[in-house]
Amino acid sequence: MNIQINTDRHIKGQEAFLEKITNNLKNGLSRVSDHITRVEVHLSDDNAKKNGLNDKRCIMEARLEGRQPIAISCQAENLDQAIDGAIEKLVKLIENKLERQHDKKRRDSNLSKREAKKS
Repeated sequence: MNIQINTDRHIKGQEAFLEKITNNLKNGLSRVSDHITRVEVHLSDDNAKKNGLNDKRCIMEARLEGRQPIAISCQAENLDQAIDGAIEKLVKLIENKLERQHDKKRRDSNLSKREAKKS
């Protein structure tokens, strides 16, 4: 799983901070990482130097094997909360998509078995 992190000009992308984000992503996505080829993270501060409520934004886009990319967004008071919230949302979305795909395959398999018995 490749991870690419982008920041706007108001967020300093220091190496230690980027490493922390990478580790949080790897840990948070560990249950579904086998299905992910790449994750892009976009961090921004909507109000720049002014303090504001929920002005830190984290957008994550995940590319799943053989599927269209999926994206989520999370806004919070600080970057850590925005990143953690985005990871949580992304995991839930990916698990939901994989579960639906698994259910569809199971239904298709059962349908094929029933049709084979009829023949």
